[in-house]
Amino acid sequence: MIKKIFYSLIFGLILVSPLMISCEEVDPDPDIIPTDTTDNPSGKIYDETGCLYTSYEGLLMAGYQGWFTADGDGAERGWHHYELNGRFEPGISSIDFWPDVSEYPVTHETAFSYENGAKAFVYSPYDYESVDLHFKWMKEYGIDGVFMQRFVVEIKSAKGKGHFNKVLENALIAAKKYDRAICVMYDLSGCSSADMDVLENDWQELQELFDLFNNTTHPTYLRHNEKPLLSIWGVGFNDGRNYDIADVQYLVTNLQEDTNPVSIMLGVPYYWRELKNDTEDSPLLHPLIQDADIILPWAVGRYNNDSYNIATSMIVNDIAKCKTYGTDYVPLVFPGFSWGNLQQDVTKYNQIPRNEGGFLWKQIATAKLAGAKMLYVAMFDEVDEGTAIFKCQKENDVPLNGGGKFVGIESNLDNDYYLWLTGQGANWFHGDAGYGPVKPTRQ
Repeated sequence: MIKKIFYSLIFGLILVSPLMISCEEVDPDPDIIPTDTTDNPSGKIYDETGCLYTSYEGLLMAGYQGWFTADGDGAERGWHHYELNGRFEPGISSIDFWPDVSEYPVTHETAFSYENGAKAFVYSPYDYESVDLHFKWMKEYGIDGVFMQRFVVEIKSAKGKGHFNKVLENALIAAKKYDRAICVMYDLSGCSSADMDVLENDWQELQELFDLFNNTTHPTYLRHNEKPLLSIWGVGFNDGRNYDIADVQYLVTNLQEDTNPVSIMLGVPYYWRELKNDTEDSPLLHPLIQDADIILPWAVGRYNNDSYNIATSMIVNDIAKCKTYGTDYVPLVFPGFSWGNLQQDVTKYNQIPRNEGGFLWKQIATAKLAGAKMLYVAMFDEVDEGTAIFKCQKENDVPLNGGGKFVGIESNLDNDYYLWLTGQGANWFHGDAGYGPVKPTRQ
């Protein structure tokens, strides 16, 4: 706590950069080679022999919520994140898209039915078979991998931690099986200042529980700047959070100075550079960004197809600013947005239309042509807010939903269309020719 207060005072006065306190010397991990660099205060970097992904550059990665559970799946959380206020039944749910579970080995029956009377089923990522199928799709469609979301407020409970540990375990096994990149991303939503210690302690537990940086066991854990990458989402937003930028600086510094140091990717507001709109107007944000290895500005809901014409200059200027800081930059793209059921508001169905993939491709092309070297897609499996790219039911095949509805993928597209289109974007970021502003045509 004293150290945290010290950082708050130093940054508040903007007199000097944060002090980098050297860690005490310890016996080296067999996977870590001693070194002496100013960029690595612990004096250690990792041996990357056998690692398949030593940089985020050139990759297209998606976010993976993994927060769903089904009644009876073993997680003992009921219909978690499918339900609304504890209920998952016609007229009451939190999802707008319905996953197409026709290929899942294990599914769970719900209270919903189709127009012909057939029962509707969903999946749970608590089941290994479901996660295995998702990573199989990633490989089939050429998506490089995923950031595994880990919600700090949920892992504070025993059942929550058990759930997210099981999903991460499933994903680590599948990532190795299908040679897909994987990285942990903590989400700070709902956190307090004290929860920075919860995150740090949990991160230490994960390294021990899964032997996370063992190059043989986990050869696809994502590295960047010669260290394993860890992402922390939710810094600098002006939406009344119960922690501040100094709290995150304290956390980041500890993680960078740890005996097992990591590179850091920060999830920041979309208007971070100008400190306006969704961003806290604080002089503490930019020094923290300068300390990070990568930033991810959060773009979901910030624009639609018609208002996206500002994005090229935004990305160009963001990249230029990041270069002055020595920080890498990854833009975010998303297929559309819908949260009518989550908000219980019929006007919010299909709030940001997908335009048959036109909206997603417009963002991919803009990012690539603006000079982006890597890409983040929100999200692989987010059916609550309608940003999922994995296989979902088409709009004419969804279950009935009482007085509400489910949105679904456009009826003239295949249920895997957004996986395919995302894979085309990955090809472009890998350096393949033949792509441009015009959305590719599926043969």
